[in-house]
Amino acid sequence: MERIITMHILDYLRTNNLISKHQHGFMSRRSTVTNLLECVNDWTLALNDKHGVVVAYIDYAKAFDTVCHAKLLCKLT
Repeated sequence: MERIITMHILDYLRTNNLISKHQHGFMSRRSTVTNLLECVNDWTLALNDKHGVVVAYIDYAKAFDTVCHAKLLCKLT
């Protein structure tokens, strides 16, 4: 059932242009590897055209582990 719901939600998002073609996370046949390959390609093209490239990657995976959950809940309410 979960797979069917996910499929319908993704179809809706794609049909209504609510999700970018550049989205890699949580998409079938896309991953951090495909994201990195696309980025390296873009950077290479930019550098070949003598443009500068600035990159910043931020990992939010552990962000909520460092937050006081009691304070967060208090602020959210």
